[in-house]
Amino acid sequence: MRRPACITIDGPAGAGKSTIGEQLARQLGYIYFDTGAMYRAVAWLALQRGVDIHDEAALAELARHANITISHPHIEDGRQYTVTADGRDVTWEIRSANVANRVSIVATHPGVRTVLRARQRALAAQGSIVMVGRDIGAIVLPNADLKIYLTAGLQERARRRYAELVERMGAHNPALPEMDAVVQEIRLRDALDHDNMRPAPDAVIIDTDGLDVSQVLAVIDRHLEHFS
Repeated sequence: MRRPACITIDGPAGAGKSTIGEQLARQLGYIYFDTGAMYRAVAWLALQRGVDIHDEAALAELARHANITISHPHIEDGRQYTVTADGRDVTWEIRSANVANRVSIVATHPGVRTVLRARQRALAAQGSIVMVGRDIGAIVLPNADLKIYLTAGLQERARRRYAELVERMGAHNPALPEMDAVVQEIRLRDALDHDNMRPAPDAVIIDTDGLDVSQVLAVIDRHLEHFS
């Protein structure tokens, strides 16, 4: 069976990209790469160094010289991958509320996207990769062999994101946000990401409302059969 060298998975926040991407990569024996972690790492570095997230030139310069790596997890603590920024493990720190509240603004800057897209293309050129993000199939890797675009309604995406937070933080954690706050966060991210969040013309669009992970993977498997 001939396999696609590169598979892209795009879609809005909470559509299931990370879960599906990780499991698909494991199923195929591919590298799983979440490009959103790159933008989060830049946002984290900006916070650490006091760089204004509205200063595109400064952020692009920060991204250009930052040593950001994303690799297979080396610690069994529920992580999907390990992220290091300038040699420091920031896998969980980039998931903090402070970073989450800034990453969409960081990602709107064309200068930052230009720097990180070049890194993403270089990684994809190695092959055998599932790359997840917002603009991968449409802009970063328009020649990818298989492009998937996952979508779901706002309430369903918020429900999934809230469930992830509960699992990670605990249901009684005082820092756990209210469901309404999660809905508002995703609505804001949709607005900020709008210009960089669209399916490629030849993407396979999958509405994941009412589908579990195995059902979404079954749909993708049917498209993989075309490569046999």
